[in-house]
Amino acid sequence: MKTMQRYIAAFLLLFGLIAQAQDTVSGVVVEQATGTPLPGVNVIVKGTTRGTATDFDGNFNIEASTGEILVISYIGFITQEVTVNGQPIQVALAEDAQQLGEVVVIGYGTVTKEEATDAVDVVTTEDFNQGPIVSAQQLIQGKVAGVSITTGSGAPGEGSNVLIRGISSLSLNSNPLFVVDGVPLNDGGVGGSRNPLNLINPNDIESMSVLKDASATSIYGSRAANGVILITTKKGKAGELKLSYNGITSVYEPVNQVDVLTADEFRNVVNTFGDEEDIARLGNASTDWQDLIYQTAFGGDHTVSAQGGIFNVPFRASVGYTDQGGILKGDNMERMTGSFNLRPRLLEDDLILEFNARVSRTENRFANRGAIGSANSFDPTQAVYDRNSPYFAFTDENGVDFGYTSYLNADGTQQANLAPTNPIALLDLVKDQATVDRFVGNFKADYKLPFVNGLTATINAGYDYSSSEGFSQTAANIPTSRTGFDGSRNDYTQEAINSLFDAYLTYNKDFGNDNLEAVAGYSYQKFEFDNSSMNTERILNEDGSLNEEASINQQFIDKSRNVLLSYFGRVKYDINNKYILKASLRADASSKLNPDDRWGYFPSAAAAWNIHNEDFMSGNFFDQLKLRIGYGEVGNVNGLGDYNFLTRYVGSTNTALYQFGTQFYQTYRPEPINADLKWEVGSTWNAGLDFAILNSRVNGSVNAYIKKTNDLIANTVVDPFTNFGNTIPANIGDMENKGIEIELGVTPVETEDFRWTINYNVAFNENTITRLPDTQDVGGISGGTGNTIQRHQEGLAPFSFFVYKQIYDENGNPIEGAVADINGDGQITPDDRYFYKDPYANVIMGLSTSINYKNWDFQAVSRANVGNYVYNNVASQSAVNNVFQNEILTNTHSAILTTGFQQFTERNLISDYYIENASFFRLDNVTLGYTFQDAFFGNPFRVYGAANNLLVISNYSGLDPEITGGIDNNFYPRPRVFVLGLDLNF
Repeated sequence: MKTMQRYIAAFLLLFGLIAQAQDTVSGVVVEQATGTPLPGVNVIVKGTTRGTATDFDGNFNIEASTGEILVISYIGFITQEVTVNGQPIQVALAEDAQQLGEVVVIGYGTVTKEEATDAVDVVTTEDFNQGPIVSAQQLIQGKVAGVSITTGSGAPGEGSNVLIRGISSLSLNSNPLFVVDGVPLNDGGVGGSRNPLNLINPNDIESMSVLKDASATSIYGSRAANGVILITTKKGKAGELKLSYNGITSVYEPVNQVDVLTADEFRNVVNTFGDEEDIARLGNASTDWQDLIYQTAFGGDHTVSAQGGIFNVPFRASVGYTDQGGILKGDNMERMTGSFNLRPRLLEDDLILEFNARVSRTENRFANRGAIGSANSFDPTQAVYDRNSPYFAFTDENGVDFGYTSYLNADGTQQANLAPTNPIALLDLVKDQATVDRFVGNFKADYKLPFVNGLTATINAGYDYSSSEGFSQTAANIPTSRTGFDGSRNDYTQEAINSLFDAYLTYNKDFGNDNLEAVAGYSYQKFEFDNSSMNTERILNEDGSLNEEASINQQFIDKSRNVLLSYFGRVKYDINNKYILKASLRADASSKLNPDDRWGYFPSAAAAWNIHNEDFMSGNFFDQLKLRIGYGEVGNVNGLGDYNFLTRYVGSTNTALYQFGTQFYQTYRPEPINADLKWEVGSTWNAGLDFAILNSRVNGSVNAYIKKTNDLIANTVVDPFTNFGNTIPANIGDMENKGIEIELGVTPVETEDFRWTINYNVAFNENTITRLPDTQDVGGISGGTGNTIQRHQEGLAPFSFFVYKQIYDENGNPIEGAVADINGDGQITPDDRYFYKDPYANVIMGLSTSINYKNWDFQAVSRANVGNYVYNNVASQSAVNNVFQNEILTNTHSAILTTGFQQFTERNLISDYYIENASFFRLDNVTLGYTFQDAFFGNPFRVYGAANNLLVISNYSGLDPEITGGIDNNFYPRPRVFVLGLDLNF
């Protein structure tokens, strides 16, 4: 112990002597072209971990001795080295016009832009979308060619459907793999979670890399079948402590409503077509039910972060709080986030450790979305409350009880069958709440092995844990046609765990002007899910006593686990920074597949030619000219159920219990088996050209690709009595995606005080099923029983609309019930349905611009889709006889005033008249900001205003032309948002 004390004392003495020998060196870093101070520039003493960063005036102070070398670096500028000589240091960084040294994160490593051989796009904080951004996907919406991001609805924190180069599977997951700081996230979330990516506070994200072609994604194997989005969060930098605050306040305004009949229009229809009893049912009110269920909502988002060095160890920590209300009354998301990053360098930088941890707690209150459909169909001549209603709502100041208005049965004791439920009652009396906790963390170590120069060993251990507790409760006084209903409640807990362990070696060695990089490693991922719920429902007898036979009190337990085991390798050879060759191979084994077909092998190869580095290009006006070509294969079982090759038993739901005497029991049934399931395999050819001219003030890229997916998994019919079901998932199809992507960035004006940039991207995609022996009817719709509107068929785009061809009169109006006899057999049958359009755009575009003038900044972001079609299911149910049903009156779409349809029939419902061109232009965001210099105790701060969802231009007659899946039915509308924000650094 005394010996240890002596060592510590000697160390402290030595440290003190060293400190005394060092001086505080001051300096300033500016931009060479303009003389503008550069904040956030890294200043590090070469060969040490001592470092700092410049403040907002470009100034820095660092402990360094005479003769030591300072390395001064900043993204987009050429790195400089300056020798300390005891005098203040002034550095003017020259802009790296080509920015080819900028680092791009890829799978299990990084490359510079000049070295990249694949179709990879990077979006950084400078280009992220602004406004009330809750989820990571929203940051890059419209920013990357070929990437379609569609929010599911206007609900707070709602998830998004993300497609890279179109859909690539008929039944499996088509969303990309998200990787956060080296941790691949779980495929799905737990119950009560609106969006798995709500874990990440967008203010913590530094950059997002989108890997689009198989040459780039194959190193991630099967989970990368639909592309990869790598999220890199902000990291700490050694130096003095810096604090920042980012806050916004938002107002959410409802924009559009479904065009249903007004109270006066409804009365006119009933008076014209109804009988005396129908007319007598009309009320005296004029109620706009949509006005009553929607509201102006408010939200706030606040993040405080700190970064700097603890004993010269870089760290960053942040806490965030988000409270976002929904425009549907009662909808709300409240989120708390925390993140921490520590990145020490040890053993003279030979050992680099990295700790990342982020936690979140989300409190969700889900408004009952059934109120949207009820508001569209409830009789607008009725008041919200009725003194004669048996469903108590409130007692007024005079002591009179009022109930929720409802169409009652002949006895007046309960709601009539098939009557819509009062939408206000649905919002008041149905509670759906959940608390979701999530932790994602990893420990990574990079060690330069001393016995082989250029060899680095890396281990990465990650843990992704989610849990939720929630309930859905319906009050006893809800209007319902169920006899004796006395309320119900469903409580659930869910847990999902994703464990990761990666270990790999990287060899990076220069041979003269050439460079060799080789990576080889092992990966293990385990996914565990635990779902437990308790359903209770009370049914009363007529005398008010509990009916134990009809009541339900049932517990359900569901657990699953699957494992993915992988080996991977990659080799890249760079010849004189001109010719770059790359090849990779990954072997994946998934426990979802039978042992004989469990292993999949996914190779890739790519090459790039930096033409601008050739001698014959010397003095040419090209700053960059690079040709790329690549081929790769990836497998897919994402979204496939576990252990389809084994006999599995599934418990019945609470509506399918088996009765023995007075007791109800849960039963178990065997699921269909397919022991021959194997990987869906996608192979992609990609050719690309990258270019930059005029000091990179004009730059862009062009990519052309063909992706073929073989052995698509889809449901197929099996012979009776040969399995435990009529259909099983099987490898029965092939699909092809092909397209062209163009990205262009232009800086028309750049002076000392003014900078204007424009970025445009466009992607053309064609998606075709090339083999499918069994057609698949999909796309269930409202109206009738079991009707579908879409079909998968060979030779067509997936999810193509399958409809009757409407016949029109000489004035262009649809003739009721008149559809074309397509097959010419003289009669109208389901065989006369034909394929007409599909919901996926053939062309998607993004256009953004930013202007910086002195302290002012302006940004506008817009998107457009061309060729996407939507089935207007809200309008398709409109017919006169739909107003009069089962001795009740229901509202309908105003399309009835145009079509004049009298009867609700299958021919009308499935007519191509309701397939509408939903091409659109959307102005997503406009932001205007101003930075006050030296205004907050010598620190600048920025204030800005923003507006989201400002404008939509489309010929679509429905609520919103951007509908996931192409079927518009009771859509939760996207609000218009106004934002006031503040960014403060000190």
